Amino acid sequence: MNTQLQQRQWFNNIVAQNIANMHEDNPPWLSKACEGAINAISTMTLPDRRQETWRYSDLGRLYKQDYYYQASAASNIEDSAIAQWVYAKNESHRLVFANGRFVPGMSTRHALAENIKIGSLRELISSEPELVAHWLEQTSWQAPDVFSELNLALIDDGLFILVPANVVLDKPVEVVYQNSSSEQNTLAQPHSLVVLEPGAQATVIERFSGADSSHYFFNGVTKVSLGAHAGLQHYRLQHESRNAHHLSRVALRQDTASEYSGINIATGGAWSRTDIDTRFDGQHARCELDGLYTVGEQQYTDFHLDVRHSLPNCSSRENFKGIVYGKGRAVFDGRILVEKDAQKTDAQLSNKNLLLTQHAEVDTKPQLEIHADDVKCSHGTTVGKLDPGQLFYLRSRGINEHEARKMICLGFAEQVLSHVDDEQVQGFVHEQIAAIFGRQDILP
Repeated sequence: MNTQLQQRQWFNNIVAQNIANMHEDNPPWLSKACEGAINAISTMTLPDRRQETWRYSDLGRLYKQDYYYQASAASNIEDSAIAQWVYAKNESHRLVFANGRFVPGMSTRHALAENIKIGSLRELISSEPELVAHWLEQTSWQAPDVFSELNLALIDDGLFILVPANVVLDKPVEVVYQNSSSEQNTLAQPHSLVVLEPGAQATVIERFSGADSSHYFFNGVTKVSLGAHAGLQHYRLQHESRNAHHLSRVALRQDTASEYSGINIATGGAWSRTDIDTRFDGQHARCELDGLYTVGEQQYTDFHLDVRHSLPNCSSRENFKGIVYGKGRAVFDGRILVEKDAQKTDAQLSNKNLLLTQHAEVDTKPQLEIHADDVKCSHGTTVGKLDPGQLFYLRSRGINEHEARKMICLGFAEQVLSHVDDEQVQGFVHEQIAAIFGRQDILP
């Protein structure tokens, strides 16, 4: 059996093994969408390393394992499973998903106006199916791939946020996707929608975590739709089991003069990949994407950005940094497309990487494709080692070598962390990064 047939069989097995665990009470329109996704899986081109967007990605370990929905996990999760919260319970709207399924008992939603929706996609499918159908259709602009079709084929639950026009959400929304496995490898596939109508403002923190030794495949989709003059602060913090495979897609659509600020932190997982697809549907919109990834022994982390400027007077800035140690491997593939009519575009792309060991590896490919003639665009990348001059300076001030290396790493990361406007999020991430580089086995 050739590789493509083996891979297609893997997808078919995942569907066949899990379809019985799906909800039987799906409305007809959702059942039809699931059937369409199942049919699409059987005909779509599957990812392999001959495709440019999957050139550096080795999915061999993923395809060697089967994964299953585990409905019982939601009832077994305890608060202690989540090591730390960004916000105290009374300071945020808190939502917890265990293996992709909502856990009401661990979630706290404070008093909300009736037309504000914060909660579970499954809840809304049951209580307001027309609302979900509308927004699932409205957020279907991203070109499908076989993994997003797998997510839709077995759609079960996920985050749903709808902030009405001109409403400023009173508290941030902290969402934790907690993953674990027991006798079988777990499949978690949340399908999440974040919708801000014109003039609405919100802060959303998505956290992806898992028990240390758990084997699971997280295959998540988050769709973000911003109306005219809406604004979203969106933090995505991924720190998962060293046995986990993590694949997530962010599909972002921005209307006139909307503002999106996304901070992406990736520190965990055996294999993780994040795809961010940005589309401008109105002029004078602004998108800022920042990212920081730390990649260690036997880890693989991958970021793919696709920012498309098709209208005039929009701006985007992408700034990603990576620190790679041990035998870790990182990939950054960032693309900015400026189409012919996108005059007055301002687009900047930067990727910088720090390698701490001789076996660490990074593949970086920033791309700038410009078809307009009145633009201000730039892109660049660097890959380097710790600066001996900086080390010497710190050592000459009486700082031991381990602490000096740690200080340089934290200083390198600070350019990304400084863009975190929320003090509690910044403190949470800074503590996490400091703990990683405080370990003697990483920085001798």
